[in-house]
Amino acid sequence: MKDVLKLLGLTVLMFTLNTACSEDDSTDDSTSGVSDTDDEVVTELHAAFAAFNSDATTIYLEGSQVVIETSGLPDHETVYWGEGHELYRDEPTVDLTPSIMSSNNNAVTIMVDATPDLTGSSVATNFDTIGIAVSGASIFNDQEGAGQLDEAAGSLDWTGGHIGPGVYHYHLEPKAFSDDDDALVGILLDGVFLYGRQCASTGTYPTDLDVSGGHTSATQYTNGEEEYHYHIINEVYSTTGSYLAFAGPFQGY
Repeated sequence: MKDVLKLLGLTVLMFTLNTACSEDDSTDDSTSGVSDTDDEVVTELHAAFAAFNSDATTIYLEGSQVVIETSGLPDHETVYWGEGHELYRDEPTVDLTPSIMSSNNNAVTIMVDATPDLTGSSVATNFDTIGIAVSGASIFNDQEGAGQLDEAAGSLDWTGGHIGPGVYHYHLEPKAFSDDDDALVGILLDGVFLYGRQCASTGTYPTDLDVSGGHTSATQYTNGEEEYHYHIINEVYSTTGSYLAFAGPFQGY
């Protein structure tokens, strides 16, 4: 009789364990399926990247990020190419810093989120490259060296760029490819695109910009869909007589 009871108890125990395992497996499969469905996979580059100078930039997806490799060499005229270069432009009033060709570190590579995260806190810009312009050159903020841009404004060329230190870069509205218009200027480190002073969706200067110069509207690259992006703010910057490209803060981190 005792043997019968032991056998019966063992049978009940095995049935209970098998049932529990079966229920756990079902729950795991269900959870895994939901997670996979919710993950957004970016499979193609934003249409705006087609506007970038392909001779100076290589742009590709790497997981959820976009890699932008650039030679740093702009595709427009400037005094900073140096005499003898086909794109050299005589600018006698510019206080020259070294030429593009004498700089040995023009190349820049950045990685940005393919889908900017606009849910977190804004982040201040830093000195150095804060973005890449469509020309292939860097974008800087309103600082130069250890001080304000005013101290180096005399060295800026006709399109708001110069060298110092290292790479050729823009501080001001780059008139070589965006001059009081809605043209794409470039992309910043937070993955948000920067446009000229006017808005493609209205044909005029936007009046709803936030502290970063950003707002949400359709652009010429979004096929009617609204998207958060920056504009060069339509206010003359300090004593430069032109418009600051971007001071920040970033909104896409």
